[in-house]
Amino acid sequence: MENKLEQIASFKAAMGNYPTGVTVVTAFNPEGKPMGLTVNSFASVSLEPLLILWSIDKRVNSYNDFLKVDKFSVNILAENQSDLCNLFSSKVEDRFGQCDWQESDFKLPILTDVLAVLQCKVFKQVEAGDHTIMIGEVIDIQNYNKEPLLYHRRTIGAIPKEFYK
Repeated sequence: MENKLEQIASFKAAMGNYPTGVTVVTAFNPEGKPMGLTVNSFASVSLEPLLILWSIDKRVNSYNDFLKVDKFSVNILAENQSDLCNLFSSKVEDRFGQCDWQESDFKLPILTDVLAVLQCKVFKQVEAGDHTIMIGEVIDIQNYNKEPLLYHRRTIGAIPKEFYK
């Protein structure tokens, strides 16, 4: 049996080799300022009701603020938005001052030119180790039918055109 550090390294290698899409989850904090972070732990959960999930690391600066929100948006990034992925995974404080966004009719910060936006009300929060799983009920969907940005082996990029041959 591997020791704990080897097991964690193996887990990271296995999960890093699993390609995912890239999202930026956004909301307004209790003071009314927009906040957001890059998330690739995103998945659909249910069709009835429409539920999605994402998980947030308890060490993230905005962790406590995200636990207090009653709604959030999931901005699914398009293939040409690696800059947004990098911005929202950085230590930059005024992330929204460096990108295009708008406030939606549901009073949520929405990034522009994304692949899709799912606006959600919080359905449930589940403690899970060093993360909290945020389950949202989808209340609005905007789908712009673009190609997705992918994350694989700590690299982000578009789906290779050869993939569809």
